[in-house]
Amino acid sequence: MASEIGALRARLAELEAQNAELEARASELDEEKRHYQWLAESTTDLISRHARDGTFLYASQAARDLLGYEPEELIGVSAYDLFHPSDLADLLNKSPRVYYHDGFYQQTYRFRAKSGRYVWFETTSRTRRDPATGELIDVLCVSRDVGRRIRAEANRERLARVVESTTDYVLFCDGDERLFYSNEAARRLLGLPREGLDARLEQAYTPASLAILREIVLPAVARYGSWSGELEMPGPRGAVPVLSVVLAHRGPGAEPDHLSLLNRDIGLRKATEDQARRHQEQIAHANRLATTGELASNIAHELNQPLGAIANYASGALMQLRADPQRPASDLVLPLERIDEQVQRLAERLRHIRTFVRKGQTRPRPVTLLDVVDAACRLCEWQFQQAGIGLDHDLPEALPRIQADPIALEQVMVNLLLNALEASRERPEATRVEIRAHQSGPREVTFSVSDQGPGIGTDEAQAIFTPFHSSRPEGLGMGLAISRSLMEAMGGSLVLGDSSEGATFTGTLLAEPSPTYRSKPPRSQP
Repeated sequence: MASEIGALRARLAELEAQNAELEARASELDEEKRHYQWLAESTTDLISRHARDGTFLYASQAARDLLGYEPEELIGVSAYDLFHPSDLADLLNKSPRVYYHDGFYQQTYRFRAKSGRYVWFETTSRTRRDPATGELIDVLCVSRDVGRRIRAEANRERLARVVESTTDYVLFCDGDERLFYSNEAARRLLGLPREGLDARLEQAYTPASLAILREIVLPAVARYGSWSGELEMPGPRGAVPVLSVVLAHRGPGAEPDHLSLLNRDIGLRKATEDQARRHQEQIAHANRLATTGELASNIAHELNQPLGAIANYASGALMQLRADPQRPASDLVLPLERIDEQVQRLAERLRHIRTFVRKGQTRPRPVTLLDVVDAACRLCEWQFQQAGIGLDHDLPEALPRIQADPIALEQVMVNLLLNALEASRERPEATRVEIRAHQSGPREVTFSVSDQGPGIGTDEAQAIFTPFHSSRPEGLGMGLAISRSLMEAMGGSLVLGDSSEGATFTGTLLAEPSPTYRSKPPRSQP
């Protein structure tokens, strides 16, 4: 009897130990369940459980943020009813294979939120089956919002289509100057294959442009990330001028040292610019010829003076020879030297006039403003003397040289001086025209031509630079328009300045840098 009681007690202790172990295990399972439930409720992905017909059996808290639904609102709702119609058909076609065979699948689709908008979801699903019968118990799903990724992929695809179809020449190259992509336009220009591209950067640019790329562009892109400028690419009919934009590939997923080279053909634009430049040069030449006609009396006067002097010295020398045919030749040195001086002066004036009326391109180079102003004043001097109008200029000797075409700038000066002369003739009290200049910036010189005429009204000031606008009945109305175009072609500007009386035209041109530059006010003459 005692032995049986002992056995029972041992059995009881054993059962109590097993029970304690089971309770501890249950507690652990419960803790583990709460942990997994916490994970399910805390994750930003939507975790859901569905019946075979798609009905929600469970939805995590992420439903609130992703779809706008409280989890309880989804219980009993068929997920199929919330699929985008276009995506539901694809899912239903997969369902038999998923439910009866694979049991695991992933799908990207659109799912309707509570607001009515559709959210792009990527869902990974897994079926659970009864181990004994194999019957489907439920479907476990983990869903995440992939709208941003879908939009990014769509943007990349659209961009790829645009890049492939654009008429610009698009190239991608690596740090070894190997081309690993070219669009259709670039392939046609460079004769590259569609597949198996095996080309190098040197095949895409002319030798001169390739040198610029290596020496200037690539270091600039490595430092700043981008560069733009004009280059040349080889084409079937010769070099093709292009406006190139070179960009470094940066950001997530970008390979180091990879570059995009976007090239736009500017051949037509450059041809148009060249044609416009030729037309402007032709118009400017015609204006110089017309101006020369206006200056005919001054030119005749300038030529007449040295010719008269030559005639006087030659006549004097002949008279001496006739009076004493045996006179030594040394007695004729002085008149012959005077004749030579006048011949040189005459030749210089003829060269200047010929240069002034000659056709040619506008080519800015460093010139001295005072030399140009003196030349323009000499051309107009006789007209001013005949009109009784003073022509004053007192330019500082310390002015830096300017970047200008001397003939074009002289043409501008002559146009401004003749306009000032005509304006001065309209007022009897007008006595002079002034030319002033000063250094207006570290690399800038400004000059002005001022008259004492009636001035220019506000309404007319808006139109004076318009071609064919003239206040004179005999005027062509091209002088100021051409002058402004010439100044802009030299990198400068020409404007109507402020003036208390008469009119003042102000021109600005680039100057050579001056290390001792200090701002100075314009000089004036009382």
